[in-house]
Amino acid sequence: MKVLLIEDEAGFAHDVKTYLTSNDMTCEWANTIETTLENISLFEYDCILLDLSLPDGNGMKVLTELRKQNKTEGVIIISAKDTLETRLEGLQLGADDYLTKPFHLSELLARIQSLFRRKHFEGNNMLQLNEIQIDMMAKSVKVNDQLVEMTKKEFELILYLIANKNRILSKSSLAEHLSGDMAYMLDNHDFVYTHMKNLKKKLITAGSKDYIKTVYGLGYQWIM
Repeated sequence: MKVLLIEDEAGFAHDVKTYLTSNDMTCEWANTIETTLENISLFEYDCILLDLSLPDGNGMKVLTELRKQNKTEGVIIISAKDTLETRLEGLQLGADDYLTKPFHLSELLARIQSLFRRKHFEGNNMLQLNEIQIDMMAKSVKVNDQLVEMTKKEFELILYLIANKNRILSKSSLAEHLSGDMAYMLDNHDFVYTHMKNLKKKLITAGSKDYIKTVYGLGYQWIM
């Protein structure tokens, strides 16, 4: 899962980023509206954590810009502002959730996971796709009730494919999802091919149909 944290307090941002990373998320950090707008125009995220009090303006501007660009990222406002008016404004501008500082990082993680499930999997913790069963909380995959051992990257990859089923995903978008915004600095994205090949092999060996299709010159597609 790829998260963009928009927060100007460096210490707090470090704590959040470290915690989310330790829970198998890719977390990028921006500390101004200007940097944020540049990031969201270039990259896609599963979730955006948005502070409202930023050095160069009100974070609500980010929500307005997301709507202008027809972006579909889930947004959780994280703010010390706790007025009804601020909450209503944020939700009316497109935020999905509002978490008041201070909060426990475990609660933030739970909110992010819940938002991801609502947006992509109708809020379910267990996904049943024909012979494949995915446990979101245990981060496990079974084929015909048999556990398939997967790396963290392979688990992230199968979730991303299924969340975007029937959509062609480019190697660059897959690389960004697995490695964060630093993916654009890499000389190539061959590691995506390696992860994809290993995932396909594990699923098919376990008895799954081959749902992952290579669209030559474009990328990959989960067809079901």
